[in-house]
Amino acid sequence: MIVVVFNQKGGVGKSTISTNLAAQSAKVGYKTLLVDLDAQGNSTYYAGFDASEKSNSVADMFKQVVGIFRTAKKPIEFIHPTPFENLFVMPSSPALADVERELESRYKIFKLKDALKELKGDFDNIFIDTPPNFNFYSKAALIAADGFCVPFDCDDFSAQAILRLLDNAMELKEDHNPELRLLGIVVNQFNSQAKLPGELVNSLKSEGLPVLDSYISATVKVKESHSKRIPLPFYLPKHKVTGQIAALFAELNADKT
Repeated sequence: MIVVVFNQKGGVGKSTISTNLAAQSAKVGYKTLLVDLDAQGNSTYYAGFDASEKSNSVADMFKQVVGIFRTAKKPIEFIHPTPFENLFVMPSSPALADVERELESRYKIFKLKDALKELKGDFDNIFIDTPPNFNFYSKAALIAADGFCVPFDCDDFSAQAILRLLDNAMELKEDHNPELRLLGIVVNQFNSQAKLPGELVNSLKSEGLPVLDSYISATVKVKESHSKRIPLPFYLPKHKVTGQIAALFAELNADKT
């Protein structure tokens, strides 16, 4: 299963959700790859991988398809173990921003799909974190994926942006990846005691949008796990939000065809 966590709006929890889903997958015994396509590298950091200039990154993999590397390396050479059993990362790099224009001008949009197709036999699950815009990397991820989920942070601006996001994703599905499925909207930072979050979620449901059943509650423990660089399934295995992540992973995993 290749799953993209995608939203064009920043600050909705893409990196947190993608890393924690990958960690949950690894924790229950699946060999799991986390691909970090955001130049900020938050997922790489959160997964506990210490990148250096000598680390082969996802940016290096893209560089070689535009001829910057003389001898092409296999996709597996850009993957690194994390401190957590079964969890591997294809790390981000600030160089993603530098190579994007050349990749786009040479229409290398299918190269990620080619790489992940080669890796699919090595991993049970692959989760892709994306940048907060509909750019080359987000499009490449959606073209490469089996399905995608959309984090929603219970904010009115985020609710307004979802329909536009889905229009973009569905147009890309029609043109480039007919097998792409919307797995659902992930309700994040949910506060059951407040009125607005429930109203916003119900509004999405009234639009006929597939809101996933497993809501992720707001908690300071998520930020604490960020600072420790230990995803929640490993950091606080008995916490309520860890249970919600486990339920979300099970929900997505059940959607395999």
